[in-house]
Amino acid sequence: MAKKYKTIDLFAGIGGIRLGFEAHGCETVFSSEWDKAAQDMYEANFGDRPFGDINEIAPHDIPDHDILLAGFPCQPFSIAGKGLGFADTRGTLFFNIEAILEAKKPQAFLLENVKRLTTHDNGQTFAVILEKLKGLGYTVYHKVFNSLDFGVPQKRERIYIVGFRDPIYFKFPRPLGYYKPLIEVLQKDDEIPQSYFLSDQLREKRKNAVKGVPPFPSIWHENIGGNISALPYSCALRAGGSYNYLVVNGERRLTDREMLRLQGFPDTFKINIPYSQARKVAGNSVSVPVIEAIAGEMMNAMKNQKEAIKETIQLTLLEPTNEYKRRKAIVG
Repeated sequence: MAKKYKTIDLFAGIGGIRLGFEAHGCETVFSSEWDKAAQDMYEANFGDRPFGDINEIAPHDIPDHDILLAGFPCQPFSIAGKGLGFADTRGTLFFNIEAILEAKKPQAFLLENVKRLTTHDNGQTFAVILEKLKGLGYTVYHKVFNSLDFGVPQKRERIYIVGFRDPIYFKFPRPLGYYKPLIEVLQKDDEIPQSYFLSDQLREKRKNAVKGVPPFPSIWHENIGGNISALPYSCALRAGGSYNYLVVNGERRLTDREMLRLQGFPDTFKINIPYSQARKVAGNSVSVPVIEAIAGEMMNAMKNQKEAIKETIQLTLLEPTNEYKRRKAIVG
């Protein structure tokens, strides 16, 4: 019988990461989320209410677990000018993760964040995060994935960081390379309340601004410059996006159920919060199919325990060999 891994769900949102791991038999023993609306939806669907502010619980008081999961917000490091450079992560939410990993020493972790984490401050922020994780003794892997490549019609690029306490080999899942058509996600217009539809004036303005002949169905995206593009998939859901940031066929706003479908949540997932809050938590969530695919590969790696190829010291002034480059790339 396969081992049932225990997980903790930090910065949990509405539980998208939890869903992906529970699909592989994992058991959640602790969750934390400060947003009240997200807590309400999480509790309605999982039966337990997340702990609030993660700063209000000591790392040692968190239950023992095998895998730490966190879709953590990344605040810019605010230590410039103090002589510390990027040697300290205190004051950021990443520090909570670092402290829990140090105190509880789980076998593995999965962290998720926006793609721009990799380039923040010319890459120094991400370099510090990797340095800290490796300094705790973890073998670390990372990769950027687009949700479009995992079956959901949403362009959403995110960085996924996986680590193991033992130096084991891990490979990220192979993307499916396709997404389900919007017709399978969108509800019928005659089922949608009139309040979701744009005014005649706004609808006409959008149709005059869109470029080319829009595909049908499509989701029309307005960028920061006011340009409108009509695509056969959705651009990334955003917690802070305007109500008209994404518009179905240039006619109406997305419903809360459609937004959850775009993130890969099942229709059985309960919605018990107002629309304005549902937009926010859906925009902050993860794409469940991507998490589920990564979780599956993590389970395989932990089960098989194949040792990672370690980096070796090259006592030469010559260009490193291709074999050395390959070995270094595997370790990450």
